[in-house]
Amino acid sequence: MRLLWVVVFVLSAAAARAQDSDDYTRYELLAPEAAQFRIVYEVTATTPGALFYFNPIRKGSDASDEAVYDRASGKPLRFEVVDGAAARAAGETKADLDTRYIKVELPRPVPNGGELRLRIDKTYKDPKSYFSEGERVVFSRSLGVRRNAVVLPAGYELVACNVPAQVLQEPDGRIKVSFMNPGPDAATVVVKGRKLP
Repeated sequence: MRLLWVVVFVLSAAAARAQDSDDYTRYELLAPEAAQFRIVYEVTATTPGALFYFNPIRKGSDASDEAVYDRASGKPLRFEVVDGAAARAAGETKADLDTRYIKVELPRPVPNGGELRLRIDKTYKDPKSYFSEGERVVFSRSLGVRRNAVVLPAGYELVACNVPAQVLQEPDGRIKVSFMNPGPDAATVVVKGRKLP
Protein backbone atom coordinates (compact mmCIF):
# COMPACT_ATOMS: atom_id res chain seq x y z
CA MET A 1 0.00 0.00 0.00
CA ARG A 2 2.85 2.37 0.86
CA LEU A 3 4.38 1.82 -2.60
CA LEU A 4 1.03 2.69 -4.21
CA TRP A 5 0.87 6.00 -2.30
CA VAL A 6 4.42 6.84 -3.37
CA VAL A 7 3.59 6.13 -7.02
CA VAL A 8 0.40 8.23 -6.81
CA PHE A 9 2.29 11.11 -5.21
CA VAL A 10 5.06 11.01 -7.83
CA LEU A 11 2.58 10.88 -10.70
CA SER A 12 0.53 13.73 -9.21
CA ALA A 13 3.65 15.87 -8.80
CA ALA A 14 4.73 15.07 -12.34
CA ALA A 15 1.30 15.97 -13.70
CA ALA A 16 1.30 19.27 -11.83
CA ARG A 17 4.78 20.05 -13.13
CA ALA A 18 3.83 19.10 -16.69
CA GLN A 19 0.90 21.49 -16.60
CA ASP A 20 3.21 24.51 -16.36
CA SER A 21 6.12 23.00 -18.30
CA ASP A 22 5.37 25.17 -21.34
CA ASP A 23 5.60 28.41 -19.33
CA TYR A 24 8.59 30.49 -20.40
CA THR A 25 10.17 33.65 -19.00
CA ARG A 26 12.71 35.86 -20.77
CA TYR A 27 14.60 38.48 -18.76
CA GLU A 28 16.23 41.22 -20.85
CA LEU A 29 18.72 43.18 -18.73
CA LEU A 30 18.58 46.90 -19.52
CA ALA A 31 21.20 49.56 -18.79
CA PRO A 32 22.92 48.55 -15.51
CA GLU A 33 22.59 51.98 -13.92
CA ALA A 34 18.79 51.75 -14.23
CA ALA A 35 18.56 48.42 -12.33
CA GLN A 36 15.73 47.52 -14.71
CA PHE A 37 14.97 44.39 -16.70
CA ARG A 38 12.21 43.60 -19.18
CA ILE A 39 10.23 40.43 -18.53
CA VAL A 40 8.44 38.57 -21.32
CA TYR A 41 6.33 35.82 -19.76
CA GLU A 42 4.52 33.21 -21.86
CA VAL A 43 1.95 31.33 -19.82
CA THR A 44 -1.12 29.12 -20.27
CA ALA A 45 -4.44 29.75 -18.52
CA THR A 46 -6.00 26.34 -17.82
CA THR A 47 -8.67 26.84 -15.12
CA PRO A 48 -11.98 25.77 -16.75
CA GLY A 49 -14.44 28.65 -17.02
CA ALA A 50 -11.95 31.30 -15.85
CA LEU A 51 -12.65 34.83 -17.10
CA PHE A 52 -9.44 36.35 -15.72
CA TYR A 53 -5.79 35.44 -15.33
CA PHE A 54 -3.75 36.86 -12.43
CA ASN A 55 -0.03 37.48 -12.70
CA PRO A 56 1.62 38.54 -9.40
CA ILE A 57 3.98 41.50 -9.28
CA ARG A 58 6.87 40.35 -7.15
CA LYS A 59 7.34 42.16 -3.87
CA GLY A 60 10.30 44.53 -3.95
CA SER A 61 9.95 45.13 -7.68
CA ASP A 62 8.45 48.26 -9.24
CA ALA A 63 6.55 47.30 -12.40
CA SER A 64 5.98 49.51 -15.45
CA ASP A 65 5.28 49.29 -19.20
CA GLU A 66 2.86 46.39 -18.79
CA ALA A 67 1.14 44.85 -21.83
CA VAL A 68 -0.71 41.56 -22.35
CA TYR A 69 -1.42 39.71 -25.60
CA ASP A 70 -3.51 36.75 -26.74
CA ARG A 71 -0.96 34.38 -28.29
CA ALA A 72 -3.54 32.86 -30.63
CA SER A 73 -4.52 36.14 -32.31
CA GLY A 74 -1.69 38.46 -31.30
CA LYS A 75 -4.26 41.01 -30.14
CA PRO A 76 -3.70 43.05 -26.96
CA LEU A 77 -5.87 42.16 -23.97
CA ARG A 78 -7.37 44.48 -21.40
CA PHE A 79 -5.86 44.36 -17.93
CA GLU A 80 -5.56 46.32 -14.71
CA VAL A 81 -3.29 46.19 -11.67
CA VAL A 82 -5.20 45.21 -8.52
CA ASP A 83 -4.38 44.45 -4.91
CA GLY A 84 -4.70 41.03 -3.31
CA ALA A 85 -8.18 41.70 -1.91
CA ALA A 86 -9.51 42.64 -5.36
CA ALA A 87 -7.84 39.56 -6.86
CA ARG A 88 -9.57 37.34 -4.30
CA ALA A 89 -12.91 39.00 -4.97
CA ALA A 90 -12.47 38.31 -8.70
CA GLY A 91 -11.82 34.59 -8.15
CA GLU A 92 -8.11 34.26 -7.31
CA THR A 93 -8.90 32.62 -3.96
CA LYS A 94 -5.25 32.09 -2.94
CA ALA A 95 -4.14 35.64 -3.72
CA ASP A 96 -1.70 37.12 -1.21
CA LEU A 97 -3.29 40.20 0.35
CA ASP A 98 0.09 41.97 0.40
CA THR A 99 0.78 41.40 -3.31
CA ARG A 100 -0.34 43.35 -6.38
CA TYR A 101 -1.53 41.47 -9.46
CA ILE A 102 -1.93 42.09 -13.16
CA LYS A 103 -5.57 41.09 -13.69
CA VAL A 104 -5.94 40.04 -17.33
CA GLU A 105 -9.36 39.94 -18.96
CA LEU A 106 -9.34 36.76 -21.03
CA PRO A 107 -10.76 36.95 -24.58
CA ARG A 108 -13.15 34.10 -23.77
CA PRO A 109 -13.70 31.71 -20.85
CA VAL A 110 -11.15 28.91 -20.60
CA PRO A 111 -12.85 25.85 -22.15
CA ASN A 112 -13.21 22.65 -20.15
CA GLY A 113 -10.13 20.58 -20.97
CA GLY A 114 -8.69 23.45 -23.01
CA GLU A 115 -6.38 26.39 -22.49
CA LEU A 116 -5.63 29.99 -23.44
CA ARG A 117 -2.07 31.08 -24.18
CA LEU A 118 -0.95 34.54 -22.99
CA ARG A 119 2.09 36.75 -23.34
CA ILE A 120 2.70 39.21 -20.51
CA ASP A 121 5.26 41.94 -21.09
CA LYS A 122 6.46 44.18 -18.25
CA THR A 123 9.52 45.97 -16.92
CA TYR A 124 10.75 45.61 -13.35
CA LYS A 125 13.03 47.90 -11.42
CA ASP A 126 14.70 45.85 -8.69
CA PRO A 127 18.20 46.83 -7.54
CA LYS A 128 18.37 43.75 -5.28
CA SER A 129 18.03 41.45 -8.29
CA TYR A 130 20.01 43.39 -10.90
CA PHE A 131 23.02 45.45 -9.92
CA SER A 132 26.65 46.29 -10.65
CA GLU A 133 29.53 44.61 -8.82
CA GLY A 134 32.72 46.40 -9.78
CA GLU A 135 33.08 46.03 -13.55
CA ARG A 136 30.45 43.29 -13.68
CA VAL A 137 26.67 43.25 -13.85
CA VAL A 138 24.87 40.68 -11.70
CA PHE A 139 21.40 39.22 -12.13
CA SER A 140 20.50 37.19 -9.03
CA ARG A 141 16.92 36.03 -8.65
CA SER A 142 14.82 33.10 -7.49
CA LEU A 143 12.99 31.73 -10.54
CA GLY A 144 10.06 29.36 -10.26
CA VAL A 145 9.19 28.93 -13.95
CA ARG A 146 10.59 25.80 -15.60
CA ARG A 147 12.05 27.41 -18.76
CA ASN A 148 13.96 30.70 -18.53
CA ALA A 149 16.40 32.90 -20.41
CA VAL A 150 18.47 35.89 -19.33
CA VAL A 151 19.69 38.29 -22.03
CA LEU A 152 22.72 40.41 -21.15
CA PRO A 153 22.83 44.11 -22.07
CA ALA A 154 24.29 44.97 -25.47
CA GLY A 155 28.09 44.91 -25.42
CA TYR A 156 28.42 42.49 -22.47
CA GLU A 157 29.92 39.00 -22.34
CA LEU A 158 28.99 36.18 -19.97
CA VAL A 159 31.59 35.49 -17.26
CA ALA A 160 29.65 33.35 -14.76
CA CYS A 161 26.45 31.37 -14.35
CA ASN A 162 25.67 29.13 -11.37
CA VAL A 163 23.39 26.69 -13.24
CA PRO A 164 23.89 24.55 -16.36
CA ALA A 165 22.91 26.71 -19.31
CA GLN A 166 22.93 27.07 -23.07
CA VAL A 167 24.65 30.25 -24.26
CA LEU A 168 23.63 31.73 -27.60
CA GLN A 169 24.08 35.01 -29.43
CA GLU A 170 20.96 36.92 -30.42
CA PRO A 171 20.68 38.34 -33.97
CA ASP A 172 21.43 41.80 -32.53
CA GLY A 173 24.63 40.53 -30.88
CA ARG A 174 23.38 40.27 -27.28
CA ILE A 175 24.21 37.13 -25.31
CA LYS A 176 21.31 34.92 -24.17
CA VAL A 177 21.69 32.42 -21.34
CA SER A 178 18.94 29.74 -21.40
CA PHE A 179 18.32 27.14 -18.72
CA MET A 180 15.70 24.83 -17.25
CA ASN A 181 14.63 24.31 -13.66
CA PRO A 182 14.02 20.55 -13.35
CA GLY A 183 13.04 20.61 -9.69
CA PRO A 184 9.69 21.32 -8.02
CA ASP A 185 10.95 24.43 -6.20
CA ALA A 186 12.18 27.82 -7.36
CA ALA A 187 15.87 27.92 -8.27
CA THR A 188 18.19 30.78 -7.35
CA VAL A 189 19.97 31.80 -10.53
CA VAL A 190 23.04 34.05 -10.64
CA VAL A 191 24.26 35.35 -14.01
CA LYS A 192 27.24 37.70 -14.28
CA GLY A 193 28.37 39.71 -17.28
CA ARG A 194 31.29 41.99 -18.14
CA LYS A 195 31.38 44.83 -20.61
CA LEU A 196 33.53 44.09 -23.62
CA PRO A 197 36.47 46.49 -24.20
